[in-house]
Amino acid sequence: MTGWLALPEDHPFGLHHLPYGVLSTDSGGHQPVVRIGDQALSLAVATAGTRHSALFTDGNLDRFLAAGRGVWSDVRAQVVARLNDPALRAETEALLLPVSPRAARLPFTVMDYVDFYASEHHATNVGRIFRPDGEALTPNWKHMPIGYHGRSGTVVVSGSDVRRPSGQVRGEDGPRFGPTERLDFEAEVGFVVGAGSEPGNPVPTGAFRDHVFGVCLLNDWSARDLQAWEYVPLGPFLGKSFATSVSAWITPLEALDGAWCPPPPRTPPVLPYLEDEPTPAGLNLDLAVSLNDCLVSRPPFATMYWTVAQFVAHTTINGAHLRTGDLLGSGTVSGPEPAQRGSLLELTWAGKEPIALSDGTTRQFLLDGDEVVLRATAVTSCGPIGLGEVRGRVVPS
Repeated sequence: MTGWLALPEDHPFGLHHLPYGVLSTDSGGHQPVVRIGDQALSLAVATAGTRHSALFTDGNLDRFLAAGRGVWSDVRAQVVARLNDPALRAETEALLLPVSPRAARLPFTVMDYVDFYASEHHATNVGRIFRPDGEALTPNWKHMPIGYHGRSGTVVVSGSDVRRPSGQVRGEDGPRFGPTERLDFEAEVGFVVGAGSEPGNPVPTGAFRDHVFGVCLLNDWSARDLQAWEYVPLGPFLGKSFATSVSAWITPLEALDGAWCPPPPRTPPVLPYLEDEPTPAGLNLDLAVSLNDCLVSRPPFATMYWTVAQFVAHTTINGAHLRTGDLLGSGTVSGPEPAQRGSLLELTWAGKEPIALSDGTTRQFLLDGDEVVLRATAVTSCGPIGLGEVRGRVVPS
């Protein structure tokens, strides 16, 4: 599909993608939009005269996300029809807005934020780093998707600065307080929940598309020294809760047809509530991580052991329910090769093997002024698309 816009077939935001976001207006308000190329169209305009136009009057995507899968499909069809209709070209062209990263806002209200630990390669690397004389994977790892509850209030949109956090770290003579010296990125994929579920009613793996609206890139920044001191016995807290960056653009699941793939074989077999066959719920996404404009990693998401279908099933199996705006992070995406590791912890093997950047400097962990950018592409049934990038710069404590 190219329509009258005449975009290149390989444009990451072509007519077969159409991600959703929110832009600031000249009057100081916020406007939900759909992106096409390097421009955007107001969703209120795109749905004018239909029963769906009222969903976009609050300056965010919340009501649209809550409306459910049928409405998501209807609105997408209306947008595609408008952008394909030559008779509406002049009218629509006059309404298109330029996309500026500075104008982008967090497009939805983040409710609960859960971060999983779904990459076997990442979990194995971390286990080998911290437990060199023991088993790399903990006994429970292959039986359920391990996760932790994060802090939704510190989820920020791409382009936001990340202030170096301070906290307690282990010292030679006991704990000391100060700025982290081991600040790290984590290349992840986030899944945005649209329609919620009923308390006490677990969501089966086959129903995840009825609840998950779309996908975004996610950087779950980590202070490794704070994390190492605090995480036993209850898990991550201050080492993770200071910032999580997400893309300004949410790719709807409908745009990913053809990119779904089978996950790796599971050994041993999972319990029945986690079975996610025959419908493949893995995603063939190729991530790219740049540090100060130097490509440092190319993590493949198709290698992830646990899938979004299992995230949803496991989250709700105890009676907890999904809410509109829940954000489910995949955990660090890492592949089997050294150049596919999705964090500095792994790339530098906990600082023992610094990586070289294109400017001649090296890194063990992030320095003030460093900028990390996450990008990703997917090959869908309609062609390649590029997910919205996640960009963040480290500023001093």
